Amino acid sequence: MPSPIRVVLLATALAGVALPQRLGAQASPYIRLDDPRLPLLEYLIARGEVEDPSPMLRPFRRRDAVRVLAAADSAGASSLSLIQRLRREFGDSVGNVWSLAGRGGLQGYTHARRELLHPSGASGISPYAEILGELTLGNLVLVTRPTVEPRLTHDQDWIGRRELKVSGRMADAYIGLQFKYADLSYGQLDRNWGPVGLPGIPLSNYGYERQGLTVDIGTPTIRLSSLATDLQDQTDSLGQTVHRYYFVHRLHLRPSRRLILAPWEGIIVAGVDRNFETRYRNPLSLGYLANTIGFGDRSNVMLGLDVQWRPFRHTTLLAQLALDDFWYDDREQNRDRWALTVGAQGPLGRNLGWQALYTQVSSLALRAFNPGDNFTDAGIGIGRNFSDQDQLTLRVSLPVRGTWLLAPELTVLRQGEGQINDPYPVPDANGVRSTPALFIGVVERTYRAALGLAGRTGPVDLSATAGFHHVVNSEHEEGHSVDRFEGRIQATLGISRTGVLR
Repeated sequence: MPSPIRVVLLATALAGVALPQRLGAQASPYIRLDDPRLPLLEYLIARGEVEDPSPMLRPFRRRDAVRVLAAADSAGASSLSLIQRLRREFGDSVGNVWSLAGRGGLQGYTHARRELLHPSGASGISPYAEILGELTLGNLVLVTRPTVEPRLTHDQDWIGRRELKVSGRMADAYIGLQFKYADLSYGQLDRNWGPVGLPGIPLSNYGYERQGLTVDIGTPTIRLSSLATDLQDQTDSLGQTVHRYYFVHRLHLRPSRRLILAPWEGIIVAGVDRNFETRYRNPLSLGYLANTIGFGDRSNVMLGLDVQWRPFRHTTLLAQLALDDFWYDDREQNRDRWALTVGAQGPLGRNLGWQALYTQVSSLALRAFNPGDNFTDAGIGIGRNFSDQDQLTLRVSLPVRGTWLLAPELTVLRQGEGQINDPYPVPDANGVRSTPALFIGVVERTYRAALGLAGRTGPVDLSATAGFHHVVNSEHEEGHSVDRFEGRIQATLGISRTGVLR
């Protein structure tokens, strides 16, 4: 770990000892993104019945979920029984609490890759097991969740060892210090920065959990969030080792109850004998100035803006906009690269929720002149994993017996031949780049009609999705159409124990 990070952790630990307990509530673990109860809470948020505790940033803490559920409970929301049930299940015990849980079951999949719109890898049924350990001591929280997951060896997005018959991963492993106005954590867990329902553009859990140092400072009105993480080294054309790092930070501003604006930027720092320079790990520094306009060392910077607006009582509009490596000068030498997501969500009748999302990633976005500056880690996207595409998704959600969430979905995906790891195109003799801004070559079109189901009842956890895919120009072959079924399921049984340290 770099020495500045050690200094920050030590200083925060000392602050946690020195500050009076009244300055902040007790620490709380995060609700993991694969918790089968989370879709029920997201349904309530989408309907506008429960306030979003962390708009367009996931995960959030259990105590924040309980806070917004308690507010909805006292307001007499229409989904009162579901709200009360989730409030009880996510409620944290008071004091120095430990818990230990174990789960075991099966995973079934038509392809080993978790992302179903770009299927890859063998089909199969594999065992799955995990152990979850949590400990809260005042303002300190420690969480670890190792898993045994043989499916991983067949998933091309998994960057671990593939020759093993039994493989696993650390799904969660972090230590955090939490106060009223500041949180600091070190370790790994799934994160997604963007509208719920799609991988975020600057950061997502597409390539599994990411280890790093996160800092969150502020209030619900103004909040600064940042993540600093190492990326895997690469080897350049001369055989030299290229060191790579990533820093992303975001300023959440809430000028009114209905409007949220959040500018952000992500920075790839890469090079032979390069280190993670301090100026790129400063949450209060604008990296675009420190890099492109300032030192000019050509690190790749992505600029972005998140917008969330509730123009009506329960309807919410969402947008995430990004510009990759914007050139303010000599613009004819570099085509603009962008990514965007726009969407809306709200209630439908008495019990349904709805969501509509449209996203687009331009043909050259997320990759650069120098492959070391791509927004990838070991060839897998840090946020999005595919360029040269657009996608429209319509989703309806319905709770069943207060335990399960049923979610029908319709999706249309158009995928060009541009790939995130392709070499950046060379300009012609006149210095012009003639690559299409969107949709290189033959466009593959996927039409998906699917149904999802998730929830927990007693010791049983279930997460499943299944859909029919009609693919036109499959594998980018003109006139070649295929129909196929794509789905995955994870079902587990669990036991748990909780206690209080005296």
